[in-house]
Amino acid sequence: MVILSSCNMTDGDRLANAAARGETEKVEELLKEGVHPNTLNRFGRTPLQCMMMGNVQIAELLLAHGANPNIKDSYDTSPVHDAARAGFLESVQLLIKYGAVANIRDSWNKLPVDLAREEGHQDVVDFLKCYSSS
Repeated sequence: MVILSSCNMTDGDRLANAAARGETEKVEELLKEGVHPNTLNRFGRTPLQCMMMGNVQIAELLLAHGANPNIKDSYDTSPVHDAARAGFLESVQLLIKYGAVANIRDSWNKLPVDLAREEGHQDVVDFLKCYSSS
């Protein structure tokens, strides 16, 4: 585990760490200071990619400040893939509201609805059916 002192952290590190820890007030403070919500941390990930997908408050803050809901990782996995796989219906709905593309395939040719189905999240499957062509 890499431990960074606050003097060695970039804005992207600080925002991604706060998002991952669920520190809503810190996320809000950093966004108000002007840290862009798509700023990458030292591992090349955005705060939206680092946050716990079940934390709708942080997702809303990041998305309302311009976070890209369609950002993909090296496996072509988007935040809506992550939220669907984990069964976070509110997060999936919020991502779609802010323009996430639900009908998008990852490196394994899977749609978010496929991942939700595999994990047994029927409520997410039902929601995503109208957006997906699987």
